[in-house]
Amino acid sequence: MIVTNGRTGQQAAKIRNAGLDRLVDGWVVSEAAGHKKPAPEIFHAAAAVAGLPLGDAWVIGDSPHADIAGAAACGLPSVWISAGRLWTAPGHRPTHVAHDAAGALNRFTAKKWPATP
Repeated sequence: MIVTNGRTGQQAAKIRNAGLDRLVDGWVVSEAAGHKKPAPEIFHAAAAVAGLPLGDAWVIGDSPHADIAGAAACGLPSVWISAGRLWTAPGHRPTHVAHDAAGALNRFTAKKWPATP
């Protein structure tokens, strides 16, 4: 499930153009949900669309504010995609760090997490 901020049409086009629509069961866009990340409501909406409990979710994202703070607000584990950046956000930290999305997914499926920053 993808949770993204933005306009519904624009974000859906990005998801399709990137080929992500073939890899996920769906997506929730802030414009349609009426809430933006990091608000817990958008993550609850995604769980409802997926038909799964939110407590079973985890968040992968590159934004300390929208993604990692959103995960923290929901009590969910998170993976920050650092792209080589150092973590500088105050108040919360990701559960795990990966260089890129592929690395995050590979580590998740292999259950080989790097140390928390």
